[in-house]
Amino acid sequence: MMNPSRQWRFYGWYLFWSLLVALGISLGLWQWERADDKRLAIAVRDAAPALVQPTEQPAQGAQVTLRGQYLAEQTLYLDNRVVDGRVGVAVLTPLRDSFGQLWLVQRGFSATGPRRETPQTATPNGTVEVIGEWQEVQSGGPLYGENREGVRLQQLSLEPWHDSLGAFSYPGWLHASEGDGVLTPWWEANVMPPSRHMGYAFQWWGLALAALIVMFIGGYKLRRDGADKKVLVNKNKQR
Repeated sequence: MMNPSRQWRFYGWYLFWSLLVALGISLGLWQWERADDKRLAIAVRDAAPALVQPTEQPAQGAQVTLRGQYLAEQTLYLDNRVVDGRVGVAVLTPLRDSFGQLWLVQRGFSATGPRRETPQTATPNGTVEVIGEWQEVQSGGPLYGENREGVRLQQLSLEPWHDSLGAFSYPGWLHASEGDGVLTPWWEANVMPPSRHMGYAFQWWGLALAALIVMFIGGYKLRRDGADKKVLVNKNKQR
């Protein structure tokens, strides 16, 4: 039997590596579940319909055609966009359609350079038609300070227009790709392929397997060293 100090070392070794094995298995399962979620998201996006002047909330990823009038004076700009190495903003202009519904249209990229001057963009008057992909409201990442600084926004959100326009008709925005007043498209749906998540899952499970092997090899050596030391002590006692 091992002495108490070596015994604690032996159990501590197995506890430490067991936690690493459990962590690797859990993270692998999490990535596998994310792969399933991405398959569902891609399927939903591919099945999204093409809608012309909808009067109810579009499905995520739907191709939507809107006709109405831009509210040019309500234009704001999503800051810190980069397209082909150029720094600029994304132009965000509310649109009131022919049914009186209020939409937020992300009109595309406008280069500004590194200067912090107030962006300016021409907006068509009268009735316009725009076509783009509908995206439901997404939770933003970490926000440092206020979202709005003058006419610039750190994150895409509907909140900055609430005081002046009230609520938008539907929680989301249209990423316009063609039509009147549409600039250089920059947005793409951020859908990581399921295969990448599956690759991450196998990586985590591989690390868990490696940790399991190290755990047993190290535990075997600790037990063997303890047995060898005990034999040596007994021999010394017999002399």
